[in-house]
Amino acid sequence: MTADLRHIDTWLFDLDNTLYPEESGFMGAVEGRMTDFVAKVSGLPRDQAYVLQKKYLAEHGLTLKGLMLNHGVDPADFHALFHDLSLEVLARDEDLLAALAALPGRRFIFTNADDLHAERVMAHLGLDDLFDDVFHIHSFGFAPKPDPLGFQRMIDAHGIGPRATAFFEDSERNLKPAADLGMTTVLVGPRAGASSAEFVHHRTAKLAPFLTGARLKEAA
Repeated sequence: MTADLRHIDTWLFDLDNTLYPEESGFMGAVEGRMTDFVAKVSGLPRDQAYVLQKKYLAEHGLTLKGLMLNHGVDPADFHALFHDLSLEVLARDEDLLAALAALPGRRFIFTNADDLHAERVMAHLGLDDLFDDVFHIHSFGFAPKPDPLGFQRMIDAHGIGPRATAFFEDSERNLKPAADLGMTTVLVGPRAGASSAEFVHHRTAKLAPFLTGARLKEAA
């Protein structure tokens, strides 16, 4: 069904596994390095470190936040783990680039990653000239999605009107605070069709066809 997004003039996108497909496997490499780091910091065997990693993610919205609170980890040390990861598995999607460029209004990235990671990935995918700003983990003071405080800081920083904003995410739970604020929410990825959450307004396995097919506000 074609999505009616004619009321939208602000477009908010998660980055990882949203503006490129989860099937790329890139986040698997990120997660693997993260588990190694948690094992080193905690002294746990790798399988137990993975459990702890997921526990912190569930409790804080970000594994890093749990590491900061419980192990005194410096965010710079954590983020440096990923800055030399190969981006070869990420392919530029010309259809997606065209669909994003056609969206009327402002476009923002809203990511729990840091600024350098976002810059690397966006440049590789050809996204860096399509967005007005990147709101990253430093921007919202380590109040990661789904923390409502991070959303409010993003709204305040950019003067965003939630009811005229669409938020695209691969994580279902990150969409709830957006919906609570009045945003239109879109769950993206291979499991989107299985979601039945009321706070998810639209679901799509692939982002480019969804954007291309949506009804948009006409240019002034």
